[in-house]
Amino acid sequence: MYAKESKAQHVHFVFSQIAKRYDAMNSLLSFWQHKLWRRFAMRQLRLPRGGRAIDVACGTGDWTLALARAVGPEGQVVGLDFCREMLDVAREKVQRLGLSNDTVRLVEGDAMRLPFGDDEFDTATIGFALRNVPDILTVLREMTRVVKPGGQVVSLELSKPESRWFRSVYYLYFYRVVPLIGSLAVGRKEPYAWLPESLTDFPDRRQLEEVFRQAGLKDVRSYPLTGGVAALHIGIKAEG
Repeated sequence: MYAKESKAQHVHFVFSQIAKRYDAMNSLLSFWQHKLWRRFAMRQLRLPRGGRAIDVACGTGDWTLALARAVGPEGQVVGLDFCREMLDVAREKVQRLGLSNDTVRLVEGDAMRLPFGDDEFDTATIGFALRNVPDILTVLREMTRVVKPGGQVVSLELSKPESRWFRSVYYLYFYRVVPLIGSLAVGRKEPYAWLPESLTDFPDRRQLEEVFRQAGLKDVRSYPLTGGVAALHIGIKAEG
């Protein structure tokens, strides 16, 4: 168990080391499922054309760009991450697509203390990063704070399969095979040893629903994906 400060430092080190290979490794290790999960998540969002969204811990920016396509050129998406190396990759993608700063704005910042005022966004998302933050409830409360009443707070994250037999097979892959493949691919043991470690103490799907409610969200719903390997959670900020 890490102290909050040491966990943040360790996560920063891990992602700064793998930023350039992060996208390719995600596809390889998830068998390209993460793309399907994100597409499913986008279908569930009520993000208006011309709306404003924030993608917290945006990493290399894939979900940020999906949100930008949804809101269109008349909207804006902010992608926030504390790892400059990950943001550099996201910035390259934004530049390749020719998107302006008015449409996609990338910000180096802390998910625990979002540098935005109350009620600024229609939607706040966090993808494959909630298990990495020092305090889950603090981050969800910050995301709730910056969305407008009636707005959405959304997490797409790895989870724990509910079927006992599937969980045992998946854990064999996740805890044994993934770190081995990762270490061979990037030449270092630490980054992909962290991946299974980050899930060990993370809430399961139903437990995370309760954390969403503790953050002040209502109408919380969740969707298990690929047998519960991942889960999508959506909560609504109360009006008034």
